[in-house]
Amino acid sequence: DLTDAGRLLLTRAREVLAALDRTTGDLRLLGEGLAGRVAVGFVGTATYDVLPRLVRRVRADLPDLRLDVRGELLGPALLDEVASGSLDLAVLRPGPSTPAGLVVEPLRSEALVAVLPAQHPLAGADGVRLADLAVDPLVTQPGGRRSTMQPRVLDVYREAGVVPREVLEVSETGTLVAFVAAGLGVGLVPASVRALRHDGVAYVPLDDPRTEVPLALVRRDDAGPAALRVAEA
Repeated sequence: DLTDAGRLLLTRAREVLAALDRTTGDLRLLGEGLAGRVAVGFVGTATYDVLPRLVRRVRADLPDLRLDVRGELLGPALLDEVASGSLDLAVLRPGPSTPAGLVVEPLRSEALVAVLPAQHPLAGADGVRLADLAVDPLVTQPGGRRSTMQPRVLDVYREAGVVPREVLEVSETGTLVAFVAAGLGVGLVPASVRALRHDGVAYVPLDDPRTEVPLALVRRDDAGPAALRVAEA
């Protein structure tokens, strides 16, 4: 028969073996990218449809992985955060250049649509020409290096031979839609923004020029296994 000391020693040994098993299992999950933490940032126009779908899929397929998400950010800032390691992945509208050490993986292209105040004369139209919006102020993302969308939107206006009467800059897509709903102007947004439903606006396809903008996933070229798992989700 075991003495009390012997039984205590046996119990401790079993606890140590169980802890080792758990540690081995945890290390295996980490090594295979099935556990850990992944930080993902989303440009504003991808916050409303890509973010919720990705979170649902990761929760279903990778239950031991912690996903930290940040939405309504601007493309250039997202690139900087991935490059610095503050984010593991970013979903954004790619610009003309990408910092060294980052990998850009195309996700899709989508059409630009006009977002108009609900009371606008063309709010119920099947399509709209930019020439018909020339008298309306343009609400758009910030200019300069702060956003990749404003340069593209202004290019679309130029291609149509239209000069906006006024340009109002906002920092977030949600704010852009709110400004339009308040009657402060009109905007051009990717079609996925229609997921941001607002009683005060109407989304109307462009008749000319029909323009598509890309959406991409950005990661570091040395991304860890967990980040790669999420990138594949």
